[in-house]
Amino acid sequence: MSDGRLWATSDLHVGYQENREILTQRLVPRSPDDWLIVAGDVAEKAEDVLWALGVLAGRFARVIWAPGNHELWTPQKDPVQLRGRARYEHLVAACRSLGVLTPEDDYPTWTGPGGPVTVVPMLLLYDYSFRPAHVPTAAAALQIAYDAGVVATDEFLLHPDPYPDRPSWCAERVAATEARLAELPAGTRTVLVNHFPMTRLPTRILRHPEFSIWCGTDRTADWHTRFAAAAVVYGHLHIPRTTYEDGVRFEEVSLGYPREWKRHGMRRGLLREVFPDVDPVPESW
Repeated sequence: MSDGRLWATSDLHVGYQENREILTQRLVPRSPDDWLIVAGDVAEKAEDVLWALGVLAGRFARVIWAPGNHELWTPQKDPVQLRGRARYEHLVAACRSLGVLTPEDDYPTWTGPGGPVTVVPMLLLYDYSFRPAHVPTAAAALQIAYDAGVVATDEFLLHPDPYPDRPSWCAERVAATEARLAELPAGTRTVLVNHFPMTRLPTRILRHPEFSIWCGTDRTADWHTRFAAAAVVYGHLHIPRTTYEDGVRFEEVSLGYPREWKRHGMRRGLLREVFPDVDPVPESW
């Protein structure tokens, strides 16, 4: 059996020079057989996303990417002005030229320590359903967030074209991904990879709870049990920790912005080891 490891990271945000230096100097495998999951928010500009993934693809035996919201933004200063699904498809095509696997490719199977597990990168987005029970509609939840001054940049830069809105794009992605997962052979163990949390639980510690509406969809709340997840990998919250739901390990693997990782000192390390699982004790900070 290979002595490689399955690692994960997210929210590299290499538009920040200090994060870029971390990637160029410190994000390296321990073994030639190591795989790396990158769970979104690599950068905002397309060229930065592809540069970073290209560097990592040159180091790790396999790189698996699930996009975050930042990759789907269309910043004014980005020469690539594609929007919505067209932007995503552009990044997928470029990733394939780099040898980086995407949610549109066949799901790979990790056969190293802890395996076999099928690694499932996903793009699912959000639909504003992560809102309090007493808030009846997405529009009402958005108004509460705007009134509190807590508004995701997605509202201005993440365009849903050709869908009428982001919840519609989310619904299409969830349905298509659910159908693919249902086709996996019975008994297939999975590692579910999504930039956004798969359940509401991780959002309960947000400093600004209004932000939770941009953090996922209730439609995936039972996927970790329905689809035999051995682990779930996500990012987005910039709160790296390990939690358990229904006996399934959830790993938030973000690096985050320099002001954040400087505060907590990256005590979990630059990469999170998904398999083999050598640290089964839940962490939080």
